[in-house]
Amino acid sequence: MFTHRLLNAILRILFKLLLNLEVVGLENVPLEGPLVLMINHTDLIDPAMAGGVMPREVVAMAKIESFRDPILGIIVRLYGAFPVRRGEMDLGALRQALEVLRNGEVLLMAPEGTRSKECRLQPGYDGMTFIALRANAPILPMAITGTNAFSSNLKRLRRTDVNIVIGKPFRFRPSAEKVRRDVLHQMTEEAMYQLAAILPPEYRGVYSDLDSATKRFLVFEG
Repeated sequence: MFTHRLLNAILRILFKLLLNLEVVGLENVPLEGPLVLMINHTDLIDPAMAGGVMPREVVAMAKIESFRDPILGIIVRLYGAFPVRRGEMDLGALRQALEVLRNGEVLLMAPEGTRSKECRLQPGYDGMTFIALRANAPILPMAITGTNAFSSNLKRLRRTDVNIVIGKPFRFRPSAEKVRRDVLHQMTEEAMYQLAAILPPEYRGVYSDLDSATKRFLVFEG
C-alpha cells in the first residue's frame, strides 16, 4: 500500500509537468465500500491516469503480457496490479477480483479487453458485469480522452491535453434467479452506454446511438 501511494504521488507530479489535465465529476466517487471503476482504453497510460486522479487506492487488472515486459512488468507489479489471461475464463484472476471487492476496495477494469487504436469504444465483454454482480458492487464509469496523443507529444516535449469525466455510479438490478447469458450481455451493453454517454461523440464507437440505450437492469446510486 505504501508503494502504491508513493507511485500515485509521483504520478500526480508527472501529470502536472506533462499534462493539461481537467477532471470533472470527482464528487460522484463513493468514498468507501467496494467499487468497480470502468474506463475506456485508448493508451497504455489510461490505467495510471485513472488511478492517479481517484481519491481512493485502486487495484487494477492487467493483461498477463504486461507482466512479461521487462520495464512495464516492474511498474505493474509495484502498482499492485494482478494478471488476467484474455480470451479465456481465468479463474485465478476472477478470484482475485472478487477478493479485492470483498475487501471494500476499488477494482479498475477496461471492459473492452484491449486498447482501441481508433479511440472509439469497442464491444464490451461480460467479465466486468459478472464480477460486479457476484460482488454486488457498484460500477463507476470514467471517460478518458486525449491520452492517445501522449507519446507523440512527449517526443516533441509538448504537454498533452487530457480530459477525464466521471459519471454517476450504478448497480445492476439484483435478481433472485440465475442470470441468463443473454441477460448478462444486455447488462454489459447498458453499462457500456453509460460510459459512452460521458464520452465525446467521436469516441463512442459501437455505442454511438445513445437513443437506443436502455436502463432496464440499472439502479443508480444516490
